[in-house]
Amino acid sequence: MNKLDTKTRATILSMLVEGSSMRSISRITGVSINTVTKLLVDAGEACAAYHDEAVRGVAAQRVQCDEIWSFCYAKQKNVAAAKAAPEEAGDVWTWTALDADSKLIVSYLVGGRDSGYAIEFMDDVAKRLANRVQLTTDGHKAYLEAVEGAFGADVDYAMLIKLYGKAPEGPQRRYSPADCIGARKDRIEGDPDIRHVSTSYVERSNLSIRMDNRRFTRLTNAFSKKLDNHIHTLSLYFVHYNFCRMHKSLRMSPAMAAGISDTLRDMEWVVGLIDAREPAPAKRGPYKKRQKEAPAD
Repeated sequence: MNKLDTKTRATILSMLVEGSSMRSISRITGVSINTVTKLLVDAGEACAAYHDEAVRGVAAQRVQCDEIWSFCYAKQKNVAAAKAAPEEAGDVWTWTALDADSKLIVSYLVGGRDSGYAIEFMDDVAKRLANRVQLTTDGHKAYLEAVEGAFGADVDYAMLIKLYGKAPEGPQRRYSPADCIGARKDRIEGDPDIRHVSTSYVERSNLSIRMDNRRFTRLTNAFSKKLDNHIHTLSLYFVHYNFCRMHKSLRMSPAMAAGISDTLRDMEWVVGLIDAREPAPAKRGPYKKRQKEAPAD
């Protein structure tokens, strides 16, 4: 079977991480769109498996959680009228948990924004931490039950509830949300340090997700058409962010700052993760030369 060389595959994955569309990558590299799509799927599966295995026992002190909105195939309000809309069409939320000190993405989950996803997300966050942490979320009520179920009393948990003024009127209302006029810090569990009750780092991380991933760009036709490809893109992005990208303020990758990696990785390393998951070629039996039958007497 023909396979692209490591350098070409690393280039394609780098372009995906930098926000290039799959069709533009196909045109620039001269590779078919099906090959680009298959490479994205392989990379997403390999990166999801690596994150699940490697990002464990994180010795964080402060963890911030937030959700970022996007949609698949059509916005939720347009799904009913959409032609041949798949089952997963509509709003898609990406939950992220970030270590405020190392900037490591500890956990992520793609799905809805209801309590079921909140519980699944918080259970995963709790399993990846090595010690008691101070946890901050926004005022989304689904977090209350989820944090209680995942951590019990073994957490210092506070909510940062933002207060908004009157929404703008007229056409600008669509593009200019209401101004944030203040914030309230509510202690929920344990003894959180009020000075560190903040979601600023995770919100800035979510801004990077929206800027770096074309699928999150607003008011364009670049949105995801398939939920699976949306998830694969995020899996690739988070592993690249954690292990391959130099964080400017840290001068190392978040994984190095968190102590779960000892070196800065690159995209060829990600290609190696893909190759490591491929099954070994089957052994062929010994070649036997066919014997010519002797002519009959």
